[in-house]
Amino acid sequence: MSILTPETRDPRATAVRWRADSLTVDLSDGRSVSVPLAWFPRLQAASRRERSHWRLIGGGEGIHWPDLDEDISVEALLAGRGSMESQASLVAWLQSRRKRPSRRSAKPVRPAKARRRARAHS
Repeated sequence: MSILTPETRDPRATAVRWRADSLTVDLSDGRSVSVPLAWFPRLQAASRRERSHWRLIGGGEGIHWPDLDEDISVEALLAGRGSMESQASLVAWLQSRRKRPSRRSAKPVRPAKARRRARAHS
């Protein structure tokens, strides 16, 4: 007699979305995991653009936000673990964000076509 044993694979992240107060990660096994955004202070402090700039890492074992230097594993989400960052590290990170110039305040870059036209007329 044969026994059916389900293939045990760890679920992988397939998509990420958020609301003002929560982060939701869709998993390869059909589940979605939602956690309070407050669990991840860097995500909570981030702009919409920064939260939108994420990528899957390790084939979906985790999610990385390069603008925020934040990584979250599916394993941690399923275990109900939030950020393990110390308060001192978070404060230092928040202060470093205040010191760097925002991209909006940077001098706008003229498109190449406009630069060529300006050189042609000089």
